[in-house]
Amino acid sequence: MATADTAPAAPQTLIGSVQRAMRLLEAVAAHEDGAPAKQLAREAGLALPTAYHLLRTLAHEGYLRKEKGVFVFGDATERLSSSGAQQKRRSMITDALEHWRDTMGVPVYFAVYREGEIEVVAVADTPANPAVEEWADFRETGHAHAIGQCLLSQLDEEARRDHLDRYPARSITPYSVRDDRTLLRRLGAVQRMQPVCENQEYALGTACAAFPLTIGTTAATLAISLPTHQCEKLLPTARQLQQEIGRLVGTLAFSISI
Repeated sequence: MATADTAPAAPQTLIGSVQRAMRLLEAVAAHEDGAPAKQLAREAGLALPTAYHLLRTLAHEGYLRKEKGVFVFGDATERLSSSGAQQKRRSMITDALEHWRDTMGVPVYFAVYREGEIEVVAVADTPANPAVEEWADFRETGHAHAIGQCLLSQLDEEARRDHLDRYPARSITPYSVRDDRTLLRRLGAVQRMQPVCENQEYALGTACAAFPLTIGTTAATLAISLPTHQCEKLLPTARQLQQEIGRLVGTLAFSISI
C-alpha cells in the first residue's frame, strides 16, 4: 500500500520542480545585469537551499551562468528565445504572403540571397493555384527561374561570377539559358527595381515573374507564378503586387535574421 500511495508523488514533484525552476528564470529575466542567488530565491518565493539546487542545475544545463556572483541567462536560454522569435517572424511572413495570394489569386514566393545561396524563405499557394514543384534544386538552378535571376541581378559582378562558378548555367528545359555568358548579359540588362520574367525556363507549362525588394543590403525578392496559358497576366499581376507591397516590406525584413 505504501508503494501505491507514494507512486504519484514523483510526477507531482517533477512538475513542482519545473514550476520552481521557471519562477527562478522569470526572476533572472527581471534583472538585466543578473542577480545573486539569495535575491532570486526571495523573489521566486523559494527556500534558499532549494534555489541553490535549482540554480546549479540550470547552470549545468546551460540555461543560466554565474558571473561575478550573479546569475544571468546562458546560451541555452538565448537559443530558446531566438527560436521563438524566428517562429514568430516566419508566421508573420507566411501571413503576409497568404494575404497577397488571396488578393492576387496566384502563388506568392519570398526568397533571399544569403551567404552565397538562394534561399526560398516562404511560399503561399492553394490547391487550385499550386506553387511550382521544385523538381531541380532551386539553389543550383538560379539561372533558370525568375527568383534566382532576380536575386542574381541584384549582386555585383564578382558575386555573380562566384555564384556561377559554383552553379554554372545549363539548359534544364528547351527554353532555359544555356551558358554563363548569355545569363550575365541578361542580368546586366535588368533595370533597377524592374520585374524579371521567365517562361518555361525552369518548369514546362509555367511562367514566373519576380521583382526585387530593398531590405538593407540583402538581396531579396517576391515572385509569382502562373500557367503559361495565362502568361499575359504575369507582368500586370507582378506590377500590381509590387505597387501594393510597400507596407509589408517591414514584415518581410524580419526574415533576414532567420
